[in-house]
This record gives sequence, structure tokens and C-alpha cells, in this order.
Amino acid sequence: MSQFAPFYPPQRTLMGPGPSDVSPRVLGALCRPTIGHLDPKFTQLMEEIKTLLRFAFQTSHPMTFPVSAPGSTGMEMCFVNLVEPGDKILICRNGVFGERMRQNVVRAGGEAILVDNPWGDPISIDEVEQTLKNNPGIKAVAMVHAETSTGVCSDVAKLSALAHQYDALSIVDTVTSLGGIPLKVDEWELDAVYSGTQKCLSCIPGLSPVTFSERALKTIDARKTDVQSWFLDINLVRAYWDGQGGRTYHHTAPINQMYALHEALLMLHEEGLQPAWERHRYHHQALAAGLEALGLNFVVDEPYRLPQLNSIWAPEGVEEAQVRQQALHQYDLEIGAGLGEFAGKAWRIGLMGNGCHERNVRLCLTALEDGLRQQGVQVTSGAAKQALDHRYQAKS
Repeated sequence: MSQFAPFYPPQRTLMGPGPSDVSPRVLGALCRPTIGHLDPKFTQLMEEIKTLLRFAFQTSHPMTFPVSAPGSTGMEMCFVNLVEPGDKILICRNGVFGERMRQNVVRAGGEAILVDNPWGDPISIDEVEQTLKNNPGIKAVAMVHAETSTGVCSDVAKLSALAHQYDALSIVDTVTSLGGIPLKVDEWELDAVYSGTQKCLSCIPGLSPVTFSERALKTIDARKTDVQSWFLDINLVRAYWDGQGGRTYHHTAPINQMYALHEALLMLHEEGLQPAWERHRYHHQALAAGLEALGLNFVVDEPYRLPQLNSIWAPEGVEEAQVRQQALHQYDLEIGAGLGEFAGKAWRIGLMGNGCHERNVRLCLTALEDGLRQQGVQVTSGAAKQALDHRYQAKS
């Protein structure tokens, strides 16, 4: 008799930094029959996915598709294709994922020139401009739109425009922003953009949507050296995804994951981008009112806060890990720990995609109030609920 048995995960409410709660529609799509990755019906689906991704990114770029791997691979695809040995790349670093960009540049043989801003602060436009002035010949400026480690939003529209003033490309991380806050690739003239499926799209993890401008593709075509990664070489991948003149085999796509992504993108299209962005903002404001009623403080100043990723300071003397563990074990609720500089000091509360609704906001505040009280924090009973009721009734 086998010592193993089928795995049945518990039913959790996911309010961490990702993955987010996946809709039953998306989970149902995963169960559809697997067909071949060159089947005409699947190639038709590929075209629909590309069209829906262009809608989500707000772009007309033909080279828009999902990489068959998680968001970190989308990051790597952008860097290994655009960076050649000796290239100077300006890295805007104000959290964990800016640092990962730096590591990608170094591994590709480039020279990383850093603009550092404090964790929780947006990227400084003035410091980036001064660095561009001081370092002629920078090939690209890399930036994080929504820094998942801190919950801060940076103005990538202005940063991209600034990069172009100095004849540089823009490389933009939108892993946590796509579908949650305004993102307009064409209007902002972003060049190489990558994202993930497990955040505000509320799809399963494991795919990385990317989009490349014509300017970026021309830069890649002009390379003097081979792309260091065979799998991520866009010149090879585009023969599979471009759909012009028949597809060339590159790899076996994750068929059922593509079904799930198509369904998630279809749901976003049905809701509409503006309503989706407004929904995230609406429930964030309610959550903020409840958190403030509990005496909790945000890491990020209000103008720069991400509605979908809320970083909150743990009160002095509180074992933040214990509060998270209690939420998990007593409420089946996952909230995120602080990352990097904020480890042990903060919580990261996700309000993403399918998980961004009133029921989750109320559950989260109930669990936090209970956890704080059990650690001896003086919390006014019912204050968070009253703040929520007032907020939701005022907007109903």
C-alpha cells in the first residue's frame, strides 16, 4: 500500500503579497481537456490571449505575450535581451525588486548604475535626471512601478519620458500593478514591460506577461552578441508567438495554465479596466479607515500608496509573526510578512483582483484586532467595524 495520498489544500483567504484568491471560473478553466500546443484551436487561443493582454497593458505592441514561467522570468527576459556586456543600465532601487534588477544586469555583463531611494519612498525623478546627466551613454533606465516589498507606487510615466530624453530605453516591472492601478504602456511610451499572473489578475502563478515596443525590438535586433539564454531569446520565442506565416516550435507551452490566463483576462475585460482600478481604490480606502481605527500606521505616505498592496507597521512590542500565525490558524487568513529591511517590522496586506472585496476587508480587520488584543494592545472594541460601516455606507 502506498504511503502517499492525494493532496487537498486547506481553503485559505489570501491577503498577502501574492498569490491572490483565484476565482472558481479560472480554476474551472484549468480542468478543461489538454490539447496540443500547436493545435489550431490552441493557436487561436494564443491570439486571443495576446489581444486581451494588449487590452490589460493598454498597448498596441504586437510583441505582447505570456512567458511560460513566473514573473521573475519576465524580468530576466527583458534584461537578457536588452543588456549586452559593457552596457550601462540605470537601476532605480527602492526595494527588493529594484535590487533584483541590479543582479540581472550584472549577470548579463552590464554595468549597473544605481539611484537609491529609501524603502517606502517613490523613485526620485530629480535624482534619476541628475544621474542621467552625470553618466552619458546609459542604454536603459529600469524601474519598478509597484514595489511589492514596500507598497509604494512610482511615476513610471515621468521616468520613462526622462529616459527617452537621454536616448535610453525604459524597462518596467508591473508585476503588482497590472490590473490593479492605471498602467498605460503606449501613452507612457514604456519599452520593455513585464508582469505576473498571480497578483491583480488573480490567475494561478506561473506565467509572466511581457510587452516590447518597436524601439526595444530594434535594439535587440541590433545586438552584437548572442542573448545568453536560449529559452528567453525573444528572437526565438517570437517565431512561436507572432502568428505570422505559421508558428515555429519553440517549447511546449503550459496549455492549461494558458486556459486559466485567458479566463482571468476575460474577466478583467468584462469588468473593464477603469472599474477594476476604482474597485481596488475603493476597498483600499475602507481598509485604511479600519486600520487607522485600530491605531495602525502605513509605511508609505498616502499619495504614493498602492491600493492593492498595503504595508503596515507592526506596533512596538508586538510579535508580528505571531499575529500572522494566529490569523492563519484561527481565520484561515494569509497576510504577508515584511520583506528585506522591513522583515519583522511590518505586515503586507494584499487587496488584489478576485480577493479585493468587502468580505475580505472585514475578515482581515477582525483577525488583526483579535491578534493585537491577544498581545495586550489596547484596542477599542468595534472601532474598526464602525469605521468600515461608515465608509461603506457613505459610498453605497
